[in-house]
Amino acid sequence: MGELTGKVAIVTGASKGIGAGIAKAFGAEGARVVVNYATGKDDAERVVKSIVDGGGKAIAVQADVSKAADVRRLFEETKKAFDGLDVLVNNAAVYRFHSLEEITEAEFHRHYNINVLGPSSLPRRR
Repeated sequence: MGELTGKVAIVTGASKGIGAGIAKAFGAEGARVVVNYATGKDDAERVVKSIVDGGGKAIAVQADVSKAADVRRLFEETKKAFDGLDVLVNNAAVYRFHSLEEITEAEFHRHYNINVLGPSSLPRRR
């Protein structure tokens, strides 16, 4: 039994990179893991498979954390699948290297919406 046995964790941006590593580590420690992704469905399903193949439980849930409705659905699907939530790892983020002249208004808002507004739209315990 791992240190997180019986816990439920959402890892945002978990389809690749650091988020995937966190999700797999949580699964290895016994957590039931929600692998959140915005666009990388195949990658997210590979992370889920890795967790399940290791004896853990996991699901993939598509949700763009910059959209409040998607965030609500992410939490609803987590509750439906695992009946609660104990751990949230807010890993989702974007960053593109551009010179100042290359940054468009749309690109600025994309970064801001995901990296700043996304975390602030996550539900809080009361």
